[in-house]
Amino acid sequence: MNATPGVYRIVPEATKIRFTTRHMFGLFPVAGSFALDHGEVRIAEPATDSTIDAVVRADSFATGIAVRDHKVKSDVYLDAAAHPKIVYRGERVELSADAARVHGTLTVRGVTRPTVLTLTSLTVEDGVLRARAETTVDRYAFGLTREKGMTGRHFGIFLTVTAEA
Repeated sequence: MNATPGVYRIVPEATKIRFTTRHMFGLFPVAGSFALDHGEVRIAEPATDSTIDAVVRADSFATGIAVRDHKVKSDVYLDAAAHPKIVYRGERVELSADAARVHGTLTVRGVTRPTVLTLTSLTVEDGVLRARAETTVDRYAFGLTREKGMTGRHFGIFLTVTAEA
């Protein structure tokens, strides 16, 4: 991870948060997205002390199917009215020969759980940080256990982040 130390503000309109899961007892794939509200990446020296703070709008859940999107935003799942923010706080970076992992916490619907992001790429050029990362989230770990057969338990999360110094 060779990035210039400093604070980089994440650009919401240039950042993509996508997910994949399965529904109908695992028979059909579902893809969708969330929108970032705001965030920042702090690159430290040493790089292992770097941190991330990101806030996602829970009401931005979108799969392109209005009925499903409304239900997921309702109190059945995300309860976006009562819990409008999904928060990720990356607390430290683990570097190895083949990967960089950001260890942190994810808070969904008031429940906080450890979550590790695997960085698949990171570049900083002319004060612009670009990164790709991914993780898998188990919705049951956040107490989102209703309608078990209708919605996938695990979500693959794929991030494309742009941030500016």
